[in-house]
Amino acid sequence: MKSRLLTDGPPQVWAVVFSTGDTFPSGLADWAELEHVGAASFTAVGALADATLGYYLLEEQRYGDIPVREQVEVLTLTGDISLRPDGGVEVHAHAVCGRRDGSTIGGHVRQARVRPTLEVMVTRAPASIRRRHDDASGLALIDLEAGGEGASRPPG
Repeated sequence: MKSRLLTDGPPQVWAVVFSTGDTFPSGLADWAELEHVGAASFTAVGALADATLGYYLLEEQRYGDIPVREQVEVLTLTGDISLRPDGGVEVHAHAVCGRRDGSTIGGHVRQARVRPTLEVMVTRAPASIRRRHDDASGLALIDLEAGGEGASRPPG
């Protein structure tokens, strides 16, 4: 994976380009940690050779896996970057992928292996947002009241 700052903003805009064999979203989380990103949105296009998407089963409070064991085109991939309650980075991404026959499959991106590329455009906000655990859903949801003034993460 390689990245380049395109505009120094605010907001900052980054191009983050993944190559064959790179993993997503863990690779984007690693990049965000390195760059001290505390809030951002992103979009991406490219292709994957292997992925696990998910569908959240609210009653069970867990993701059901949607395996994708073929080469697919990433028709759209969008998401956000925020801080977990422990201060680490959380990447939340959803994708719609196209199969060879033109059908599509989509869901929450749990893990994916890139092949041959994934081109991610990241728009970084000048402040941070934090997630908190929600007992009703079992998910870590964005809490706009957490953080505030002291939530900013300084640039690298």
